[in-house]
Amino acid sequence: MKIAVAGTGAVGGYFGAYLHKAGNEVVFLARGNNLKLLKDKGLTVQAETERFHVTAEFTDRAEDLSDIDLLLFCVKSTATAEVAENLKPFLKEACLIMTLQNGVDNEEILSDTFGRDRILSAATYIQANVKKAGVVEQIGMAPRLVIGALSEGFTDKVNEITTIFNDAKIDTFPSANVLEVKWKKLLWNITFNPLTALIEENVGAIFEHQGLRNIAIKMCQEAIMVARTLGYNIEEDFYLTILEQGQFARNHKTSMLQDKLNGKKMELESICGYLVKKGKSVKVDTPVIKTIYSLLSFQDLKNR
Repeated sequence: MKIAVAGTGAVGGYFGAYLHKAGNEVVFLARGNNLKLLKDKGLTVQAETERFHVTAEFTDRAEDLSDIDLLLFCVKSTATAEVAENLKPFLKEACLIMTLQNGVDNEEILSDTFGRDRILSAATYIQANVKKAGVVEQIGMAPRLVIGALSEGFTDKVNEITTIFNDAKIDTFPSANVLEVKWKKLLWNITFNPLTALIEENVGAIFEHQGLRNIAIKMCQEAIMVARTLGYNIEEDFYLTILEQGQFARNHKTSMLQDKLNGKKMELESICGYLVKKGKSVKVDTPVIKTIYSLLSFQDLKNR
């Protein structure tokens, strides 16, 4: 199976490097100064348990992806529609697209572009950052993936991809209901990403201040109510699980915070805006999420 990574950042770089290290043919799509450094020096992964370097095919040409079998979609959610449209003419019809992105709205965008039957989704659990161009740093617990197809009839293909990832020493598990898993991941994101970006602190700061902890809980509870109203089987007190998970990531700098500090556009629409919009559609009010969303939107616009 020939694999390509769209978006060679922290997530795409990490998983793509491990797949390449295991002997898979992997093409990395990148751009700008990042691409130049990758071509000149290759990609280095500084993982919690090891450090290694890979030299592979790094490109910014969509046509170089014309013979791939699986595309790992790892770009920021703010660029999903644009990148998908740019790649569509060059991907063969049999190519599957698996999103490893934050949120649950990218699946909708990719389905509209490529067709629902070609889309796989992965709930991605990883603490990683781009230390500098061409260097990905992973900290904390071993990364893992939960993957599944949006349409029925892809069990064998999901199992095949699961095996490929596990053979590359990436803990990967198949799921028959991956969107519910992704919603639970979104609950983690809405609890910690917006607040850490707003206060410009790691996750641990939320646990150290009772007021911030209460705001985080309220945001998570509002999102849980939206998910339950949409029909997802998530317990009302699932926020307790989210808080427990957060304790293991106290030193983590969330992706939204990383984007803000690096002067990049934050994934506000996929995390905050989507929940506000979905809440409105099912008549669930989300006042705390709306407030934090408005504050971050103002900062995002001002910073750019």
